[in-house]
Amino acid sequence: ESRAIVQSMSRKGNCYDNAVIENFFGIMKSEFLYIKEFENVEHFKIELEKYIDYYNTKRIKAKLKMSPVQYRTHFYQAA
Repeated sequence: ESRAIVQSMSRKGNCYDNAVIENFFGIMKSEFLYIKEFENVEHFKIELEKYIDYYNTKRIKAKLKMSPVQYRTHFYQAA
């Protein structure tokens, strides 16, 4: 509440409610978590921030043929 974050709770037995975030976590684990070694928690946090920035701004999504930020910019310019 103090950070204005609303928790999303899935209905029991409905995997589609969390499909987007489950997809992200699967990709993040295979591209980042399982292939890197971290010296400590602080090092992990720094590297995670870098990965999320890469994921949002540079990593090309196959369906979009652009990064999420590029897609959002393109979408708003077209609207």
